[in-house]
Amino acid sequence: MNKILVANRGEIALRVMRSCREMGIKTVAVYSEADRNAPFVKYADEAVCIGPPPSNQSYLLGHKIIEVCKQLNVDGIHPGYGFLSENAEFAAAVKQAGITFIGPSPEAMDMMGDKLSAKAAAKKYNIPMVPGSEGAIDSVEEGKKIALATGFPLLIKASAGGGGKGMRIVEKIEDFEEQMKLAVSEATSAFGDGSVFIERYVAGPRHIEIQVLGDTHGNIVYLFERECSVQRRHQKVIEEAPSSVLTPEIRKAMGECAVNVGKACNYVGAGTVEFLLDENKNFYFLEMNTRLQVEHPVTEMITGIDLVKEQIKVARGEKLAFKQEDLKINGHSVEVRVYAEDPANNFLPDIGKLVTYKRPQGLGVRVDDGFEEGMDIPIYYDPMISKLITFGKDRAEAIDRMIRAIDDYEIVGVETTLPFCKFVLQHDAFTSGNFDTHFIKHYFKPEYLNKETPEEAEIAALFGARLVLKKQAQKVVSNENAQPVSKWKLNRL
Repeated sequence: MNKILVANRGEIALRVMRSCREMGIKTVAVYSEADRNAPFVKYADEAVCIGPPPSNQSYLLGHKIIEVCKQLNVDGIHPGYGFLSENAEFAAAVKQAGITFIGPSPEAMDMMGDKLSAKAAAKKYNIPMVPGSEGAIDSVEEGKKIALATGFPLLIKASAGGGGKGMRIVEKIEDFEEQMKLAVSEATSAFGDGSVFIERYVAGPRHIEIQVLGDTHGNIVYLFERECSVQRRHQKVIEEAPSSVLTPEIRKAMGECAVNVGKACNYVGAGTVEFLLDENKNFYFLEMNTRLQVEHPVTEMITGIDLVKEQIKVARGEKLAFKQEDLKINGHSVEVRVYAEDPANNFLPDIGKLVTYKRPQGLGVRVDDGFEEGMDIPIYYDPMISKLITFGKDRAEAIDRMIRAIDDYEIVGVETTLPFCKFVLQHDAFTSGNFDTHFIKHYFKPEYLNKETPEEAEIAALFGARLVLKKQAQKVVSNENAQPVSKWKLNRL
């Protein structure tokens, strides 16, 4: 494989290209008009504009991307995450065009892209499932019967897609019909598929995911877990590896289940199997993401394995160079997602120009980003500015290093999630490891970010007093009948 096109943008495009360069592989960037001056475009060996800013006129045009590959003699396509990364039709079209898709087969994507078919595949290996419906619900009446058998509270969930869309919590049977109609409507609008199913609502769950890696020779391993429980609107904000609550026995059991999920769909490449962990440390299969995850750097930090390089090697037909017993956890890593959002205003996007943009540096600090000072955050895409990752010999050092890195990160021009992330990292619930996916609901209020410390109040009072005294002295100076006041005295006030 001599030339790879990265069918993505921003930080993930740049991150993939760096691994390609280390492997001696040429890269091609495709970009929209909004990204013309983006770092990933400049970094690539070749770059082609494929359309206007909206993603449905640029990054989602699979046929156009394939055309670019043919024109530039591209060997492989790396889809990154988002956009076309889990589009089975695109993967099939790439294969049909004689180009290598750096990811799983279209068949595996199809199977795991639908939550119901994924559950059916996993069931063959006796993998624990959250109690609920066997398949899609065909009617409200059928749904009510299953709901009463499952018990309340429960979740109505869309079979397709993710990100919390088409998901409704139902507390009592009287609310079921309305919530089911809302879930179906939202799922149809978001995914073009209104299929929904029922699951028991797991109270106080933790979101644990297992990284898996498979090759074309039947080998598949797990690279341990990531804790992803701190979320807003069902989207992750802080991730870490390993989890602070898993015992070696639970880790092994979850890892082996994740490998079996991979085997169920003949998985090839890097993928992630997601689980819910309840308050009694029982775990349940949730879904499989058939791509690289945003939070993959924390796994790289604790294993020393470059997952992008492994994806490329597997796509070239190489065997995995390591076995399960070769893999060990080394230290601890934390990642925060730096979004252009205002956490004091319900995490609403805050688009604007990066007037000041200075990255933190130092031992154990990694920044995966796709922006430079002076650039605008485009309104057309996800508002993530960067991923900030730290590594330490243990969890406490990784957290302390992250707090220092957040303090060193200078971003002026837009509000970001950095203050919220620092709040979480310093909260007793997080440092103790006693938290779940309801962290924001239980512990966070926007006004906490504006809370003035006693030290800050004292400094503000002293500064105010200094200004008052200085103005009074200036009035004395301006009075002709008054005794003159020296400049030294004015400066001392």
